[in-house]
Amino acid sequence: MKPPIHDLSPVPGRGGKTRTNRRGNADISEVERQIAGLANGSTPDLRVAWRQLHHTGPPLGLSRDLLIRPLANQLQERTHGGASRALRRRLQTLAGEFERGSGSFDPGLLPKTGTTLVRQWRGRTHKVLVCEDGFEYEGQRYRSLSVIAKRITGAHWSGPRFFGLTKRAGTSVGAEADR
Repeated sequence: MKPPIHDLSPVPGRGGKTRTNRRGNADISEVERQIAGLANGSTPDLRVAWRQLHHTGPPLGLSRDLLIRPLANQLQERTHGGASRALRRRLQTLAGEFERGSGSFDPGLLPKTGTTLVRQWRGRTHKVLVCEDGFEYEGQRYRSLSVIAKRITGAHWSGPRFFGLTKRAGTSVGAEADR
């Protein structure tokens, strides 16, 4: 007898969980049991579960392994929560830059949350704190480093370039901050 494939239809409000309101360990072991059930399920059962999740059949030629992975991911997201809004927004930005063929496409340019960016400008030191959903400068939140750079200089600047986060040909990251 095959283990049943559980309903994987989207849950209203999914992704709203934070690290502080995750479900308990009992739910985690339940998810592990459900994922094991996916691995033991037949390919037709996996296709049915895919239809429940995506409201359409799986792409033709999709291997059994590639059916299991997104189904297991969905089960894990329900328990642990999905990606944060800041991460989803950053991924959309990177995807847009990649599609446009932008030369500045570099996912490594965004410093980690909690990093302090320091820039000397006209004899004054400016500090920006990198937050999960943007940046903090002089007690105010901003979504863009470029807005902060304009506030500091009074002129339009690339925020990442102003704070030394980009590379120019032949230079290393951070070298421009000395200018």
